[in-house]
Amino acid sequence: VQLQACGGGLVQAGGSLRLSCATARRTSSNNARGWFRQAPGKEREFVAGISWNGARTIYAQSVKGRFTISRDNAKNTLYLQMNSLKPEDTADYYCAVARGAVPSEGADYYRYWGQGTQVTVSS
Repeated sequence: VQLQACGGGLVQAGGSLRLSCATARRTSSNNARGWFRQAPGKEREFVAGISWNGARTIYAQSVKGRFTISRDNAKNTLYLQMNSLKPEDTADYYCAVARGAVPSEGADYYRYWGQGTQVTVSS
């Protein structure tokens, strides 16, 4: 399964970015999706997850109210709208396909991973 994340870049604190993650057409749309991130020298951490039909979303406390996860199953694409960005949001961001239909915060729950896209927030 191929996942390709894009949309990262350099932005000033307070700015916005929108990440996208396209998946191969043969990927089932019945699986939840998630976004994770990994900052230099730190472990990968959960950011946001969305159920197969978009009805349920979950967020890490650190991004709640600032980030919005969404998906378009017709386009096989996952999104992460990031607003009010902070320097501590700087990381490589990864999209992932879950094993089940509902999202989870655990990385082990996700079966397929895309390559990361780098987000850098300057102060």
